[in-house]
Amino acid sequence: MAALRLTSSALLGSSKQISKVFRSSFRVSACFKHQETCELGIQEHSYISNQWRSEVNCQWNPVTIFSRGFKTSLTLQDAKTVMVPPFADSISEGDVRWDKAVGDSVQEDEEVCHIETDKTSIPVKAPCSGVITELCVSDGATVQPGSKLFVISAGGATKATSASAAEPAAPKPQVAPVPPAAAPAAQPTAGAIPTTPPPRPTPPSSPVSSIPAASIEPRAAAPLNVSQTSQAVPLARLPPADYSKEITGTRTEQRVKMNRMRLRIAQRLKEAQNVNAMLTTFNEIDMSNIMELRKTHGDAFLKVHKIKLGFMSAFVKAAACALADQPTVNAVIDGNEIVYRDYIDISVAVATPKGLVVPVLRNLDSMNYADIEKAIAALGEKAKNNALAVEDMDGGTFTISNGGVFGSLFGTPIINPPQSAILGMHGIFDRPVARNGQVVIRPMMFVALTYDHRLIDGREAVTFLRKIKQTIEDPRTLLLSI
Repeated sequence: MAALRLTSSALLGSSKQISKVFRSSFRVSACFKHQETCELGIQEHSYISNQWRSEVNCQWNPVTIFSRGFKTSLTLQDAKTVMVPPFADSISEGDVRWDKAVGDSVQEDEEVCHIETDKTSIPVKAPCSGVITELCVSDGATVQPGSKLFVISAGGATKATSASAAEPAAPKPQVAPVPPAAAPAAQPTAGAIPTTPPPRPTPPSSPVSSIPAASIEPRAAAPLNVSQTSQAVPLARLPPADYSKEITGTRTEQRVKMNRMRLRIAQRLKEAQNVNAMLTTFNEIDMSNIMELRKTHGDAFLKVHKIKLGFMSAFVKAAACALADQPTVNAVIDGNEIVYRDYIDISVAVATPKGLVVPVLRNLDSMNYADIEKAIAALGEKAKNNALAVEDMDGGTFTISNGGVFGSLFGTPIINPPQSAILGMHGIFDRPVARNGQVVIRPMMFVALTYDHRLIDGREAVTFLRKIKQTIEDPRTLLLSI
């Protein structure tokens, strides 16, 4: 302590002198850990802190303790607190679902939990490798951006491993010696001793009679003694079964809390039914030409654009052309006003294990088939990996739902608010149709357009659907813009 009791002039005089006095790291830490009134003033502590790039832990400035070495520095308090990440502007809260528990070892960028919001699920990953030491909120709790989520101890996995390795191995329980069995009459002199006993012979299920079946003669039944029968105890009869009662233990049910995404989907769909005056019109499309186009140019399309040519891009492009031809279908009612959009953003419904999501394809009026296919593939991959951001699903002026991938034949979709219409695609099935006075078999698809009748009249809806039918059945009309 005598070496530490320096005057202010000595400390503020020369950096060489300070470096010389505090060359040893234990002296520096001793000063930091001083519990009594330290003789060094505030300025002197600050000067030492700047020289050694450390902090001082005296009664004037109690902060985190650091140790200073000759080659490296190590912080003694290595726990990190992870906060709730920021959400989109339209989302203010979410529910936490934990994938890890206290004491679990995690690697850097490994998912610890995910936050379910109204539109998507946001994964929260570990900032470093370590051990989860504290969960600040319970599973299913509602959190806001900036609140504490969990605490991770960096390098805790290595420490835990080292500690477990340093512990002496537990002594193995001593097994009492088994008394030797009686020696058999004769033992083989050669060959290895088997380690497992031979399997026991299976006992017969019923005693085997030694008398052949053919030699057994039938015997006459003994005469019935009525006096003995009258003395017999009457048989106990069971009550008839009550089939109205359920059998205990064979029928169960389970109650599961709805996640925020499912609650939001239910709310929006019911809101669409209550607000919109929904009406659906139908048509059927002959898929022969578009299937022939895909068969003829599919390989070349894949070779040039590095992606397969599908039917979804054709319907998206056809819907974009129909929306440009019928701008009312692309509009929306806002209070007492109608909002007409001069851009075309189409939402594509995608089914995920957690619910239905609708990522948006933007500015489709300036995209070709290849651009649409690449955009659909990118959004589908993000939806599959649960990586869709809220920005990927915001907006949209029209929606396409393809139930045909699940084998749907017919259906009436529900409008995705605040939009005014939705197109429902269904499965392709061979059906007999009339062509030029002849009955032929063609691959046909039913399509349905559900629209808000408050804004869209029947003439506009039917014309819109016929435009899609015309574009799909004859894709050359896109080249001629007719």
